[in-house]
Amino acid sequence: MKRFVLVMLIAAVGLIPALGSFNQPSYAAAAATLKQGSQSGDVWDLQFRLKALGYYQQQLDGVYGAATTAAVRNFQTTYGLTADGVTGTSTWSALRKYSLNQADMDILAKVIYSEARGESYVGQVAVGAVVMNRLKSSQFPNTIQNIVFQEGAFTAVSDGQYWLRPDKTAYLAAQDAVRGWDPTKGAIYYFNPDTATSAWIWSRPQTLKIGSHIFAK
Repeated sequence: MKRFVLVMLIAAVGLIPALGSFNQPSYAAAAATLKQGSQSGDVWDLQFRLKALGYYQQQLDGVYGAATTAAVRNFQTTYGLTADGVTGTSTWSALRKYSLNQADMDILAKVIYSEARGESYVGQVAVGAVVMNRLKSSQFPNTIQNIVFQEGAFTAVSDGQYWLRPDKTAYLAAQDAVRGWDPTKGAIYYFNPDTATSAWIWSRPQTLKIGSHIFAK
């Protein structure tokens, strides 16, 4: 596990400047079909998502060149899509299901940092994985923002710690959670047994304990 974490940390270093930036193009609600030669904020969003998933290794420049086309083809092959290098409706749908845009990545990193900054790296990824598992679950809202700001969902939102600025480790943990690393074995809840006051949370089926948090379904 330590070797895996080290490899993921090294591979992710090039993404951190992009993750921490707030002055990039905004994201369209319904992105247009993109192909080689396209230039727009949607291309930047596409590159960001592909880089977060490990498919795109170049600088984010908003230009749909050969490297972006190759990255799209690899993503399409992985997810059983027509590998034509064109980002149309089906490819956008898959990308939005399995990746986050920059704004959502920022939200995820803030949750990880504010809820688990004192935990091990695995413990931080675990908190991010819970958020991603909620995103896939019909029991919760269908956006990262609505999941995080659901009333009473996260202590750090309630007490204001959410607004602390996350560090690079939190962004790395967010990236690993988005890429599918789930140390929690599918948990959609977690709690600190030393401070939890809800009898209901203790009734949930527990998957494991990482650091100070118990994870549950």
